[in-house]
Parts: sequence; structure tokens; C-alpha cells
Amino acid sequence: MDVLVLIGRLLFIGLFVASATAHLTKTQQMAGYTASRGVPMPVVATVVSGVVMLAGAVSVAVGLWADLGVLALAAFCFSAAVLMHAFWKESDPQARMMEQTQFFKDIGLGGAALVMFAFFAYAGHDLGLMVTGPALSIS
Repeated sequence: MDVLVLIGRLLFIGLFVASATAHLTKTQQMAGYTASRGVPMPVVATVVSGVVMLAGAVSVAVGLWADLGVLALAAFCFSAAVLMHAFWKESDPQARMMEQTQFFKDIGLGGAALVMFAFFAYAGHDLGLMVTGPALSIS
């Protein structure tokens, strides 16, 4: 089971690593989109979100307080869904559909991160292939 959990962790973080890389290497382009969505201090928000995603992904990948890593990823997903993909504000049907898809992708990933948090916090001490056990515990 340890290998299966590791494979799942690595598959889960793939999108976050790719997105974090874009946020941190294409900051100006990403910040332009962020600004278009009305987020204040778009460059700072882009860099901070990239760091949060990267730190959360590394935490989950290596199993270093993975429960805190997935909580960071969940926080990112839920805030990105609301701030960046407010499909209900779109008047163009095609833009609305695209933003709705991105909104529900972020909500779904955030939900998966919450499930992983519960899993790590409950069973984290019994999982192999982790650097540490969970920082938080659920009984």
C-alpha cells in the first residue's frame, strides 16, 4: 500500500508543480491574467501562489508534514476558484463555460486535498515512504 499511496501523491501534485513553475517563471504573463480578474497586487499574488503550490507539492511528494502541504493546496484551490474563475460574472457564454470548468476543477482538487488531509492526519503515522508523520492528528 505504501507504494500505491506514493504513486497517488505524485500524480496528485503534477498539476500543482506545473502551475507553480509557470507562476514563478512566467510571472509577468500570469500576473497580467491575475490583474484582469481584479486581484490586488497581481505580481505579489502570482509569486505567493506559486510558492504556496510548490511548497505544498514538495511537502506531499516527500511526505514532509504532508497534511499541512495538502491544506495549503486546498486553500490555494478554493481561493483560486473564487478569485480567478468567477464564472457567474461572465456574460460571454464561451468564457462562462471555460471559467465554470476551471472553477469546478479547482473545487474538485480542493476537495481531494481535504480528503488527503484527513487520510494523512488519521493514518499518516502508519504510512511508509514518508519523511515525517502528520503535524496534526485526527482520531
